[in-house]
Amino acid sequence: MHDQPQPAQARAWQQYLLDWQQQRCDEAVADIFGYYALQLGWPALQGLRCNRMPRRWLAAQEADLTCESPSCQVPPQARLVCHPEALPFAEASLDLLVLPHTLERCQSPHAALREVARVLVPEGRVLIFGLNRWSLWGAQHGLERPAQLNAARALSYWRLRDWLQLLALEVVAVDFGCHAPALDTALWQRRWGWLDSVGQRVWPVLGGAYCVLAVKKVQGVHLLGSTWRRQAVPAAAVAASAHKNKT
Repeated sequence: MHDQPQPAQARAWQQYLLDWQQQRCDEAVADIFGYYALQLGWPALQGLRCNRMPRRWLAAQEADLTCESPSCQVPPQARLVCHPEALPFAEASLDLLVLPHTLERCQSPHAALREVARVLVPEGRVLIFGLNRWSLWGAQHGLERPAQLNAARALSYWRLRDWLQLLALEVVAVDFGCHAPALDTALWQRRWGWLDSVGQRVWPVLGGAYCVLAVKKVQGVHLLGSTWRRQAVPAAAVAASAHKNKT
């Protein structure tokens, strides 16, 4: 009787990345209030566990499906599967979106950001996690070419910031982390952990991953009050207007 094949375990650097993201996410979403929150992709991250909104959902994207014969399986904790470029939500309907590696694993990240701007309410928040291609991880992944998360092919923070500005999504907080090299064994990953404290002081923007919190800004409209209708017109102006009409 043959043993059943076991699923491959996550590499040490992937768990290292997940731990950093989980800590940053818990800190970021704890004080964001509203009614509707959505995490799009990467079910391994519990992005909304510290948020207190009454409606919180996890949506899987195509890259999250576990493909096994004869069909693909949806992660059990996901409530729906959708494409980031076409979100099934009405305009201005969500208060918070969490995007862990969502943009770098979809076909058109700019189109996905346009959808984010569409479904967010004014002053709504979006929390974006991504890999930093301008880092040690970017150099490593350029040589190793991992299939799932590849920093060498990731969306750079500088381009992401430019796209957010074009869509009236204002960056309010940025954090870089994971300065240690990406290793496959947990022992060596821990041994290189001292680089995190050094990197935060010396070269923070060269971390292997980044976290961006942005808010949707909408230009306000100044409404005219009803008092302008009740303002008295000077008698001299009325007389001048009447004289002009006679001539």
